Order: sequence, then structure tokens, then C-alpha cells
Amino acid sequence: MTLESSIRDLNFKERATLKDKKRIVIKIGSSSLMHESTGKMNLLKIEKLVRLIVDLKNSGKEIVLVSSGAIAVGRNTIGLETRPNERDLKQACAAIGQAKLMMVYQKIFSEYNTIAAQVLLTKNNVTNDVSRDNAMNTLKQIISIGAIPVVNENDSVSTYEIEQLQTFGDNDRLSAIVASLIDADLLILLTDIDGLYTDDPKKNKDASFVPYVDEISEEYASMGKDTAQSGFGTGGMSSKIDAARMAGMIGADTCITNGDDVTNIIRIINGENVGTLFKSHKKPSVDMCKFVEL
Repeated sequence: MTLESSIRDLNFKERATLKDKKRIVIKIGSSSLMHESTGKMNLLKIEKLVRLIVDLKNSGKEIVLVSSGAIAVGRNTIGLETRPNERDLKQACAAIGQAKLMMVYQKIFSEYNTIAAQVLLTKNNVTNDVSRDNAMNTLKQIISIGAIPVVNENDSVSTYEIEQLQTFGDNDRLSAIVASLIDADLLILLTDIDGLYTDDPKKNKDASFVPYVDEISEEYASMGKDTAQSGFGTGGMSSKIDAARMAGMIGADTCITNGDDVTNIIRIINGENVGTLFKSHKKPSVDMCKFVEL
């Protein structure tokens, strides 16, 4: 058996188990929420995403949505054409945009008779033992009453921490941390590319798609790119590989897939060969402070 056929068999075997995943974290980035040409919210896609999440919930799955977009929505609301760099302006955009984004989520979720609950986190909420327990208990309680937690980093108060490199860095890592807080068994990262490639496919036509990663070696880690593809998001492929590594440590498989079609979520859960699947390798114990620093 060749190495290629062995990896293909592993991919098929592991994807077959995804239909049994119970507690799932779905992360959607700013670039997947906004119209690229105008910077306005893509309401059709958001509606499809919400409908899909509610249907998964109705089927017995427990879903947490980690949603970026606060600064992007806020900047569009006040008429900025580019992402702001000034700390105070970022805070203002985040405060305006988060309220508007959550209003949209709550309205659409309510149309499907489902409650959406806003949860905003900072790095201190995770590294502090008491705050972490509170966050964990709140998330699990929201899930237990049948609501959908909608999680984002609290950018309106953590922008200073961003400048000091004391935040999660992006919502890819935040989604892995949320997965650890709720003991999730699957993390799905929606992005603006089909998954992991051996090189940037937009620059290198010979780049090959990687459908399955059993273990994140230095070779796979080096395939990540540090820059985001759009003008809305902050995380590139390297942050998604970091998130997959973090989630894998607590026993959650990760799949990176293209958010242009949110029904990829269903295809992944059904075991179809969509996106890049990262197999988890759970560690017996994880120091949360060191975990956050990964």
C-alpha cells in the first residue's frame, strides 16, 4: 500500500465518524459574512447559516457559533472604506457592529423559533481560573436550555490588548478555546478557501489540495499563510492550523472548508470529502494558560 492510498483510506475512515459528533463549534469569519464588493452584510448567507444551524440543533446536535464581523459591520455602518488602525476607532466600530450583528442573528434565529445568546470573551476570561469556570458554565447552560451561543471576542474592550499581543489573535484560536470550554468533539472553520493547500493556490497554480492531516507536522504547519485573503478578516491559514492543533489537544477534530457555501457544514457532518480534516490527538491534561499561548 502506498503512502497516498494509506492517507486516502484514513481520510475515508475518519470522515465516516463525523456523523456521530454531538457537540460542534462552527466558526465563520468576517470575509464569509460580508459582500466583498460593498462591505455590507451578506444577509442571504447569514440566513442560510442560521437555518442550517437550527436544523442541526433539531436533529439533536449541540451547536455553538463563533462569529467574527463586529469591526467589519461597524466600519460599514459609519461609512469607513477600509479597516481602521486607530485603537479608539476600532473600539467604536466593534461596539456599533457587534450590536448590529447580534440584532441580525437574533432576528433570523427567532424566525426559526430559536433563541440566540450573545457571549463576548477576552483572553483574561480564559486564563483566569474563576472567569474561565464562569464562561464554561455559562456556555454549557445556554446549550442545555436549547439556545445557540453566538461567541465573539469582546473587541470593544480588548483593543488595547490587541496592541500588546494579549488577545486570542483572531477568532480561529478563540473557536478552539470555545471548543475546549464546552468539550466539543468537532470544530468547523469556515473561510474563503477550500482548505489547506501545499502553497497559496492564488499565487501558485501547482499547489495541491490536502484533504486529510493525521498529525500536524512542521511540514503541514509551514503550508499556512500568515495573511488573510480579504480586507475584512485578520486570520490566515496559519491561524487555522494553530486552531486545529489546539482543538486536537482536547479531542476535537477540525475541518477547514470554504464558507462561500455554508451547506459544506452538512456535507462535512455527513462524512463527505469536503475541506481539510485534521484528526485530533487528545492529550491527557492541558494547561489552559499554555494552551492559549499556542
